[in-house]
Amino acid sequence: MFPRLRKMLSRVFAEMRWYSIVLALLFYGTSSWILLYLAGEESLTQPADFIYWLVVTGSTVGYGDLSPSTTSGKYLVSFYIIPLGLSIFALVLGRIASWVSNQWQKGARGLKSLDVEDHILVLGWNGHRTIRLLELLIRERASIEEDPVIVLCVRADISNPLPGQIEFVKVATFSNDTDMDRACVAKASVVLMDNPEDDLTMTTALYCSQRNPDAQMVAYFNDESLVGLLQKHCPNVECTPSVAVEMLAKSAFDPGSSLLHHDLLDINHGQAQYSVCIPANIPPIKIENIFETLKRKYRATLIGMVKADEKLNIQVNPDLDLMLSPGDKIFYIADERIIKFQWNDFVKK
Repeated sequence: MFPRLRKMLSRVFAEMRWYSIVLALLFYGTSSWILLYLAGEESLTQPADFIYWLVVTGSTVGYGDLSPSTTSGKYLVSFYIIPLGLSIFALVLGRIASWVSNQWQKGARGLKSLDVEDHILVLGWNGHRTIRLLELLIRERASIEEDPVIVLCVRADISNPLPGQIEFVKVATFSNDTDMDRACVAKASVVLMDNPEDDLTMTTALYCSQRNPDAQMVAYFNDESLVGLLQKHCPNVECTPSVAVEMLAKSAFDPGSSLLHHDLLDINHGQAQYSVCIPANIPPIKIENIFETLKRKYRATLIGMVKADEKLNIQVNPDLDLMLSPGDKIFYIADERIIKFQWNDFVKK
């Protein structure tokens, strides 16, 4: 009988819902108070003392500052309050621990819906290359004043590769509103798309451009012929084709070119390339002034610029007489990102 009873009780407790647990707690507390009152334990039935004593006793902590004084009260505590209280407290704590563990596992598996905005959303999974991309994003984020959340959204059957450092969402497709709303695609400030298949990157870019036309979007393609096709439909998407072949050819006639370009992209060693927008409260500035001030005061080199209304039309090595206005962006090479520019130094009196 005992094994059968234990099995039945285990099944009942395992299948209990939260409302059942709350009702069990209420029954346990009410019945304990009534029995203590009937046993003449007046010191234990005062509201504040009773709640405190019941929690301490039922959880078997037992401070000893309050205890039953009558014989019936002692029997009651020994055979009813402690055994039943211990079972209920163990059940509650077990359920809480199970819920916390389940929530953590859902987050690690990418099954939770996020509530973020102005984040960096990475769509796609390319194994070690994606991990390298995430690590670079984390390092770049450390060099700016803002602290945007980085979200990885994948279709692959993986867990969060960098728990505690990024958010993670797993979806069935990159073009389903319900799935992509879990990654807050419409609220992202930056969307990076990198998939093993170029056709998937193409459809993802078309979808994201429609859902969030104001976001900065970058898509990586293995086949450069698809870049023109996408930009005809989504001119706001910055397409990044593979340049491995071009680097091979360039290094054949200009040895060291591939090393130079790698150094400009590596934020860990040597000089690297950065960008900054001219703030709104600054009058128009001549390129010549920017070039000279960057070199003299910041040990940086101006390499290019882009007008605010021509986001994808970057001019490399611009003319010194060209004027830049607030909202325009400059690209420069420096040892590290320059956090605070003294823009008044760029304006010649």
